[in-house]
Amino acid sequence: MARYSAWILQLLAPLGIWGVFAIAFADSALLGMPVDAAVAFYVYRDHRLLLFYVVMASLGSAMGSIPLYVIGYLGGEKVLRKRISEERFERIHRSFEQHEFWALMFPGMLPPPMPFKIFVLGAAVFEMRFRDFLAAVFAGRFVRFMVLSLLTLWFGPQIVGLIGTVFQRHFYWVLGVVAGCGLTFALLRWRKTRTAEIR
Repeated sequence: MARYSAWILQLLAPLGIWGVFAIAFADSALLGMPVDAAVAFYVYRDHRLLLFYVVMASLGSAMGSIPLYVIGYLGGEKVLRKRISEERFERIHRSFEQHEFWALMFPGMLPPPMPFKIFVLGAAVFEMRFRDFLAAVFAGRFVRFMVLSLLTLWFGPQIVGLIGTVFQRHFYWVLGVVAGCGLTFALLRWRKTRTAEIR
């Protein structure tokens, strides 16, 4: 994986600061690419452009997700059902019916092995509005790349491998913590809205 990442970074070198957009786009539109390693590399090399790299990577991910959204919109339900069980299909469907923005944003925040493309496809299958779709992908990726960039500045680029190991070994624990944080945030927001309505 380290050699593969180094090879990809060499290919991106001619693109300069725009390379992070290119790899994020390719990661979403094609097969998985070492986008986290690329973002960490760019940020560590020039931390002054941290926000630029995070925004470009998030924008690249959002734009790169469009082809899969189109596939889902034009009849991707069969494709989705072939890739996941019926139980999981119904679970994802319910999550989009209840809170479609969060149903897409939260998976977008998580690195592999979270199968984010399934949720992208699901967003189109369950007829999520295109504007909201792009916003949710961008927001989820922005949080992911911002956290990754800050950790890279504190601990160095090797944090990418550590994060990957933690997610692979403790995926459901991490997923539970993120889901708990998301639920807490949603409840606090709902409570604030209710308080404002009462006043």
